[in-house]
Amino acid sequence: MRIRTITRALAGMALLGAALAAPAAAQGPGPTIVWGGDMTLGSSYGRPPDRGWPQLAPVASVLRAADFAALNLEGTFGSGGASKCGGGSSNCFAFQAPAANASTLARAGVDVVNQANNHAYDFGPAGYAMTRSALRGSKVAPSGAPGEITVVERGGSKVAFVGFSTYRWSAPMSSDAAVRSLVRSAARRAPIVVVMFHAGAEGADKTHVPGGREHAFGEDRGDSRHFARTAIDAGADLVVGSGPHVVRGLELYRGRLIAYSLGNLTGYRNFSTAGTSGLSGLLSVTLDPDGRAATFRITSLRLDRTGIPHADPGRAMEKLMRRLSPLDFGRRDPFRLFVGELVPAPVAGLGGG
Repeated sequence: MRIRTITRALAGMALLGAALAAPAAAQGPGPTIVWGGDMTLGSSYGRPPDRGWPQLAPVASVLRAADFAALNLEGTFGSGGASKCGGGSSNCFAFQAPAANASTLARAGVDVVNQANNHAYDFGPAGYAMTRSALRGSKVAPSGAPGEITVVERGGSKVAFVGFSTYRWSAPMSSDAAVRSLVRSAARRAPIVVVMFHAGAEGADKTHVPGGREHAFGEDRGDSRHFARTAIDAGADLVVGSGPHVVRGLELYRGRLIAYSLGNLTGYRNFSTAGTSGLSGLLSVTLDPDGRAATFRITSLRLDRTGIPHADPGRAMEKLMRRLSPLDFGRRDPFRLFVGELVPAPVAGLGGG
């Protein structure tokens, strides 16, 4: 059995009134960056075997194949501490996996995780500190603290990662001045800047990216469209999001790709997997040396009832993203601006030891 992923070569940028030129042959391509959605490797809802390896083993080869792999860490690593859900709170979820499970991220090929999200402080400052200690001990770089720029070098390429959300423990996505300042500072540290953000309303019916601010559980969840475009205007080369727990569309803005949500990559009995909540995927983007999107590839996945991703030969996630992108972004839908052919990849190649 084989899965199919999609690669797009450049075409049609005149529709946006700008030319998206192919890189000069002498320069060669820029780095390839892969992004996945929300991820936990255990919690009080379930502890996976083998430090959570069964959750990432099905996608390890895709993560390892990229120059840089980044995910959203939807929870904490460690033990103990005061949960934010004390006192019988309703609609409250706190996720804490054993510190040893952080090593599975490195084993799977993950370089960076975003902590700018609503679960980074599930167990307060102590839980946040334990998580960072576990990540760094596993040689996985955290990002997303206020003012934080995480620079990673691989194979001669240098990329700066920054993370934003609406929470006090992260860089503030709702302050245009703060977004511009941090992105510009990151651009002085590395030739490529990747902006990660956690925002948007949650639920199976939240697949569209609305104009204006979103809210969930009484919280301000930001204005994703405005934020993403502000980040690119300030110098970001790739903007990738998480938070709604469902797939959202892609947008091409000034030659830079914006992925608003890829849904949940994996959880262990802690995420809904019904309907659209069970659709997932990985986005692999190859950039030109100047940061513009050169090609992108979508690996469609489907979560089983436990929350483990599996290759989806039917490509339901990609098909949903193809429907959403023109509805939400019209002429900025990247699927109409890139042409190419579907490239098969063996299911066995998704695994790894």
